[in-house]
Amino acid sequence: MSTSAMARLDLDGWLFDLDGVLAPTAVLHMAAWQELFDEVFVAEGWGPAYRAADYYALVDGRSRYDGVQAVIQSRGQSWPWGDPSDEGDVRTVCGLANRKNCLFQGQLAAAGVSAYPGTSGVLEALRRAGKRLAVVSSSRNAGEVLAAAGLAQFFALVVDGRLAEERVLPGKPAPDTFWYAARELGLTAARCVVIEDAVAGVGAGRAGGFGLVVGVDRGAGARALFNAGAGQVVTDLSELLEPMVGIRS
Repeated sequence: MSTSAMARLDLDGWLFDLDGVLAPTAVLHMAAWQELFDEVFVAEGWGPAYRAADYYALVDGRSRYDGVQAVIQSRGQSWPWGDPSDEGDVRTVCGLANRKNCLFQGQLAAAGVSAYPGTSGVLEALRRAGKRLAVVSSSRNAGEVLAAAGLAQFFALVVDGRLAEERVLPGKPAPDTFWYAARELGLTAARCVVIEDAVAGVGAGRAGGFGLVVGVDRGAGARALFNAGAGQVVTDLSELLEPMVGIRS
């Protein structure tokens, strides 16, 4: 059964994924993953070819290390894990993941990024209502993306891939990064909303016992997000503005 955002405006903490929720950086990530695996699949002679469906099923919402591992395993292959310090030309999971990060940073530098049209209005409404806001992202580039998109001022707390590694927090679909954010905001999971576009992130929200999980359908599909545990699915954050009228006045 769908849970309306209107009914949960009493919740104090709003925990946002970044890529595909606040800003369209998922497009840049998809392009970087495609470039990476087009090259690797040809070099290694793997098949079938890497497609967009693999992004949503295996990569979206996960850390880049876990994403690389999932894609490799999906083709019946096995590579050594390696070390996070591995350079991009090292034949390990970490090396390949680090090469993907370089490709993404190149995409970001070339194309830049802007927030989705509805993002700033929703964040401003929540901030005026006294809600506590955090970003919870698997990306290690979250700070740079927030700054480039003009959204950094809304978030005193950013839980990203670097912090998760430092604190030894398992990535999504485990709920640990969201739990960490809730604790840092001084709240329980039941007092927080999780907003995610990835099946893995929605699953983390459900597993963590959060008060509401909102799925943002940027390509994963509403059915998949509901099946993963979303209580509500929207296609853009601006759809949350109408229910927020009561807290904006």
